[in-house]
Parts: sequence; C-alpha cells; structure tokens
Amino acid sequence: MSRIGKNPIAVPAGVQVTLDNENTVTVKGPKGTLVQSFNPAISIDIDGDTIQVTRPNDAKENRSLHGLTRTLLNNMIVGVTEGFKKELQIEGVGYRAQKQGNQLIMNLGFSHQIVFEESGDLSIEVPAPNRVIVSGPNKQKVGQLAAEIRMKRPPEPYKGKGVRYAGEIVRRKEGKTGVKKA
Repeated sequence: MSRIGKNPIAVPAGVQVTLDNENTVTVKGPKGTLVQSFNPAISIDIDGDTIQVTRPNDAKENRSLHGLTRTLLNNMIVGVTEGFKKELQIEGVGYRAQKQGNQLIMNLGFSHQIVFEESGDLSIEVPAPNRVIVSGPNKQKVGQLAAEIRMKRPPEPYKGKGVRYAGEIVRRKEGKTGVKKA
C-alpha cells in the first residue's frame, strides 16, 4: 500500500470539493478555483470533510498513480486556502527588478529589459530591487513562472551573478590563475 496514497485528506472549512463522473475534481476556496482531471482507474471518495484515494489493484501503473493523485488533490486544497509562493533573488551589479502595473521589468545585464506579465491567478511582487516573489493557488504554475524568470539569467559559477531561488546554493568555481613559469 502506498504510504502517501492511503492517508486521508482533510478538507478545511470554507473549501468546497466536487467530483463529477469523469473523475474531474473542482476545488473552490478563498484564493480561487482549481480544476483537475484524474485517471479513471483511481477512485476518489469524498465523505464530508475528508477525501480518500484508493486504487483497484496493485498493478504498477495504479501504484504509481495512487500517491500522485493524493498529492495533487492535497496541493489543490492547500493552494485554494494558503496558496504557494516562490522567492527569487537577483545577484549582480546593476541587476534589478521593478514592478510597473501588472508587469515585472528586469535589468539583467542585457542591452534590453526583460518583461513578464502577471497572468490571471498568479501575482508577482517586488519587495526590494533584488527580490521577486511569485505567488498563486496553483503550485505547478507558480513553479513554472519562477523557473522561466530564473532561466533568463541563471546564476553563473564564477561570480555568482544571476537570478536564483531564495536559499539556493551556487557552487563557485575558481578562476584562471595565470601562466606559471617553470
């Protein structure tokens, strides 16, 4: 039995979970609404304030989908109640970010500025010129947008300049030492 999949999911007050015939779950909460379709082989039982995920047999595909389905459902519930956020740090002389309206504008050492738009349920905050916070109810979309922002200038190993996740450790390399005379 799956250690993760067998755990029940508690549904907090103020969250509404509905399941239709095609195994599509809709979760509504204070932070928004999320909809996700799941494999029809996995059964989802909603009993008041708990959700239980079960699998029909121990086939390899069903075993792998069991814990995944439970985790995705739990992430949907956490997303509509608390939300998810990723924090990015910008390192480097002259590298900075600012917010204008619903746009994130970054100067990352290129000849042009890099612009990201806020989408419907994702929000971008810039509390300081070298910090960017991406937040929203959908964990996958938050992580994807943070990865796209980081991809514009990933941290380089010699000086550590670039965009990195908060708490990310960048392994530094030693530069050239010059020619040694024999």
